[in-house]
Amino acid sequence: MDRANSAENPAGFAHRAAITLQELDIPEAIVTELMVRRIYMDDKSDIESISRALRLSFPVVHSIFQRLREQQLIEVTGMSGNNYNFCLTSAGRELAERRLKVSQYCGPAPVSLQSYTAMVKAQIPKRALTREQLKTAMSDLVVTEEFLDQLGPALISQSSLFLYGPTGNGKTSVAVRLQRVYRDPILIPYAVEFDGKIIVLYDPAVHNKVDDGENGKEDLRWVLCERPCIVVGGELDISMLELQLDANSGVYAAPVQMKANNGILVIDDFGRQIVAPRNLLNRWIVPLDRRVDYLALSYGVKFQIPFATMVVFATNLDPQELADEAFLRRIRNHVYVEPCKPDLFDRIFDRLVVENKLSSEPGSAERLRALCLQASGGQLRACYPLDILNIIASISAYEQRPIHITKADLERAASIYFTKRLSRSAD
Repeated sequence: MDRANSAENPAGFAHRAAITLQELDIPEAIVTELMVRRIYMDDKSDIESISRALRLSFPVVHSIFQRLREQQLIEVTGMSGNNYNFCLTSAGRELAERRLKVSQYCGPAPVSLQSYTAMVKAQIPKRALTREQLKTAMSDLVVTEEFLDQLGPALISQSSLFLYGPTGNGKTSVAVRLQRVYRDPILIPYAVEFDGKIIVLYDPAVHNKVDDGENGKEDLRWVLCERPCIVVGGELDISMLELQLDANSGVYAAPVQMKANNGILVIDDFGRQIVAPRNLLNRWIVPLDRRVDYLALSYGVKFQIPFATMVVFATNLDPQELADEAFLRRIRNHVYVEPCKPDLFDRIFDRLVVENKLSSEPGSAERLRALCLQASGGQLRACYPLDILNIIASISAYEQRPIHITKADLERAASIYFTKRLSRSAD
């Protein structure tokens, strides 16, 4: 990854570690409370350990240490060179216990909302995209060039995208691969501070960290990551789009669209969420139109964050039934993922056989296609070959024999895979 062009230059204003308290973009009181809570949780500590835990420079932590020492909130228990060992005094423990009732966060120090906003804006993708680059990103799928030529302009525009069409033809597979066109890493903060509250943003479950060989000069409150691609499906509801306050810890979790900033957010199976589609779409109107979103703390204070994510709606339902014209207009790109054509179906089957180093009888692709057309009512789906081959693999394992695709196995697997229409019996 070309880090020089992607992480250092856009992030230069914030990526250099603060050496003094005056250079920090967050209030000194926030750092002081973090440090007191951290010492309390660790029982005893030292400047180097606190510096690593809070991702702050040694001089900044040393400055806070000196102030806590002057206030008789900590006592020194030893030292090695410039590194002091210390623990909290009784007064320090009382302060920590009071502050823990407000917030239990004692992880990496946050960045300010202003720094976060500036960083997101600096990292909005600005790159050309060619057909060959998009073809490379989709190289493990079997797709037509006509389809790629519809996707390309949508990616360049960084606008929202509506992928729709019959189920089982690769809408989700295409959506999650769109992130591959971005080769540059981005900086994501561990947490963001606003109005004295901590919002945890970095999530190792959805953010893939890039090992950048931390050299001590960087602001380690930021994590170098691949551009995110977050997929949410039927579990999505309105609450996931708002700040989530943990009442026990007093810490907020960032909503899914904030975690997806500078990347892609895939709304899979759109229209099948618990919340009504129109309610969900109404929540997206302002962000999609103005590229900003508004969040609120638990006590009603609202603030603005950038909305710099490409939202991909994937559905097998009719878009006209899910959204009105006003909303569909805000989603500028509508790409139809058509049913799988016979030649494409055979290519998918043949590719899977080769990739998995399987052997098959001649004419297996044609036989499977005929079985699927008959069982599905005349419509092929791109998912059929893989699903059927997985069943054949299970059959072979059950019978303790090597996998060899025969027409008999295809017929047996198809009978397991496809449901039969039951006739109503008279009672």
